Amino acid sequence: MSTPSEKIQNDLKAALKAGEKETVATLRLLLSAIKNEEIRTGGDLDDEGFLRLVRKSIKQRKDSAEQYRQGGREELAAKEEREAEILAAYLPPAADEDEIRAALREFIAAEGLSGPSAIGPIMKAMLARFAGQTDGGTINRLAREILDESA
Repeated sequence: MSTPSEKIQNDLKAALKAGEKETVATLRLLLSAIKNEEIRTGGDLDDEGFLRLVRKSIKQRKDSAEQYRQGGREELAAKEEREAEILAAYLPPAADEDEIRAALREFIAAEGLSGPSAIGPIMKAMLARFAGQTDGGTINRLAREILDESA
């Protein structure tokens, strides 16, 4: 199995051959970010670190797009969003909200949790279970909905 960097290198070569300038630029930035992180940590980037880096890059692009929109620069906002879509291809498929709800209900029942103080243990367990498949905001929102239902 190839490492994420090798997959990105292969995708970069394909994008270069196809003349996809935006994809090339985005993948080069991602490779640069990976190299910087490997230098910072002094070793190869593991899968979890890679996913964290990709999610951070996507979040940066979305934040930039929002800033550009507020500044009336729609063309730059659209470019940032396209780059975020390119990067999203390197994340695992997103978990369905129904699947997350079922896991939350099961965990809450098994642990006998209730009330707002249960959010901490729920978040810890569910973020580990759904790492890379959803964000903490979604888990938190669904957990609060389920806790409110049982209250």
